[in-house]
Amino acid sequence: MKLANALLKALKDHGARAVFGIPGDFVLPFFKFIEQANELPLYTFSHEPAVGFAADAAARMEASIGVACVTYGAGGFNMLNAVAGAYAEKSPLVVVSGAPGKAEVERGLLVHHQARSIDSQYRAYREVTCDQAVLNDAAEAPVAIARVLRNCYEQSRPVYIEFPRDMVEAECEPVEPLPPSPVDPEAVATCAEEILTRIGNATRPVLMAGVEVRRFRLEERIAELAQRLDIPVVTSLMGRGLMVAPDAPLAGTYMGVAGDPNVAETVEGADALLLLGVILSDTNFGVSGQRVDLRRAVVAADREVRVGFHTYPDVPLAELIDALMARTAARDVNPAAERTPAAGGMVADDNQVTPPDIALAVNDLFDEHGFMPIASDMGDCWFTAMDIRHTPLVAPGYYATMGFGVPAGLGIQAATGERMLILVGDGAFQMTGWELGHCHRYGWDPIVIVFNNSGWEMLRTFQPGPQYHDLGQWKFAEIADALGGRGHRVATRGQLKEALDEAVRDRGRFQLIEAMLERGAISSRLQQFVEAIRAATTGATET
Repeated sequence: MKLANALLKALKDHGARAVFGIPGDFVLPFFKFIEQANELPLYTFSHEPAVGFAADAAARMEASIGVACVTYGAGGFNMLNAVAGAYAEKSPLVVVSGAPGKAEVERGLLVHHQARSIDSQYRAYREVTCDQAVLNDAAEAPVAIARVLRNCYEQSRPVYIEFPRDMVEAECEPVEPLPPSPVDPEAVATCAEEILTRIGNATRPVLMAGVEVRRFRLEERIAELAQRLDIPVVTSLMGRGLMVAPDAPLAGTYMGVAGDPNVAETVEGADALLLLGVILSDTNFGVSGQRVDLRRAVVAADREVRVGFHTYPDVPLAELIDALMARTAARDVNPAAERTPAAGGMVADDNQVTPPDIALAVNDLFDEHGFMPIASDMGDCWFTAMDIRHTPLVAPGYYATMGFGVPAGLGIQAATGERMLILVGDGAFQMTGWELGHCHRYGWDPIVIVFNNSGWEMLRTFQPGPQYHDLGQWKFAEIADALGGRGHRVATRGQLKEALDEAVRDRGRFQLIEAMLERGAISSRLQQFVEAIRAATTGATET
């Protein structure tokens, strides 16, 4: 079979639902095969960062691999930041980049799009992917493809495949999936027994679920494990959106001093903290009211488990959960933990709309019309999402890149068919909001709420004063019609309620609700988070 067909079939067999990309000369032959083969749908965007964000978000929401396909040099380097975010936040993204053919490289001339050397892009991607392959040998290519795809799934991190354009039609063998990497069952068993002993000796054990729980489809099993162990469950801040089932034993999301004080007390007062798939970042733990002593915690992530001062390498999270389940007895299911309900009941009056009003209005919308998955950008829109009813959520909470929200929402709707709610600030919208222009030809109809305060408001909270936080006034709602959608500009709570009601009824085109916010109007979550980060930074500096 052709190498291009072998690669496409392998991607599909490993769980890919779509290919997101932008055509370019070095990748045109592969794009032609994608369209003709009809193995996976192909969605094209306008700028490579959006391609990466869309594929990343589709992978996160579907707990499967996402595929981003670009050309060499100008395309690959353009997408590097999005791939770095996927690496930092453990998203299984496959980057396929076209590349110059052998004859082009051997002519002795610089190849257009080339940076320092012909392999500069390959070396750059080694920094933000867990495995790489160049498909320059048809006999070896199937094995290389199988290896990188296995690593993509097992490590839940991006991989890089460079595809020279003169190899697209090379004949090769099919890609045979590799068996899972070997795991020592004795090490897994010993690890599980030490964890259960620690929990059994504790008086206040707590389980915290993080991003790997979704990546490896472990939500239901962890919910059952918590029931068996009879311990409370919370998510990390980055794990917000996990375990959304109504009967899931979830007490809430840990946000330290910026969140529910009862949840903070539960986590920070734990004498056995079981961290499953949690990224040990400042986002998750930098706002602790009391320092969480991670040396006394059980940390299971990155195919490794640390129990106090003991380390168990090569113990995948799924195998650990299986071992813990095998050593605990099923029990009558306790009632789901009582979560602090997200508030609703926004008064639809003539008062100026604020970020907390947006959360109230969305909660009212969900109560009336049903829940929607959320894609959020960084900034106050993300902190506002913490006050919205518990629903599937993707956001770049740790890497904190901007421009993620809009293409992420489009990528998820492409992969799942579900209508999305997208939350984005005006600064991030200026970066990638224009990708909404592709909704018409693909039939996507997300509801987009733009938090428009004419500035980089989250940055202003860290450093008030300078004029470089100002963005000017862009009339986004007026542009929506030209892009094939419908725009709503709202300044009051009553107008917001009316716009949301109209948006949810109007299917088949995207809805852009531009919420005009006063400068300095931010959510209480963001204010508390900023104050906590300032205090932690000042303390560290003084120390």
